[in-house]
Amino acid sequence: MAFAFTGIDHVQLAAPEGCEQEARTFYAGLLRWQELEKPVVLQKRGGVWFQCGLHQVHIGVQPEFVPARKAHPAFRVKDIAALQSWLQAHGVETIADDSRLGEGLERFYANDPFGNRLEFIEWEREVNGKQQ
Repeated sequence: MAFAFTGIDHVQLAAPEGCEQEARTFYAGLLRWQELEKPVVLQKRGGVWFQCGLHQVHIGVQPEFVPARKAHPAFRVKDIAALQSWLQAHGVETIADDSRLGEGLERFYANDPFGNRLEFIEWEREVNGKQQ
């Protein structure tokens, strides 16, 4: 086979027109992700990009926007309890899910300001960013 996958470059989440400042408040302000400058040719489309660990998350403007309520990205976190407390203290509702605790996985869900579902996970045994 001549091709091989090497990973995920970025995740795109949709949002309504005019979403940029609210996206910055949530993703850069609350989650503390670094905002990335979009290429000039793409800036006219709206939206905003962020760096999350080794990956990028792009918030893109979608006409007739409908939030993703089931489909979602899952973000790996160190000290998931601290993140959950931080979000709750800032008015973000979180939904606990202990269905995989026996596997050494802690997780919870939250919605971004646009209603998109986000999953946050922490593996009990993780070394150098990889589950052990």
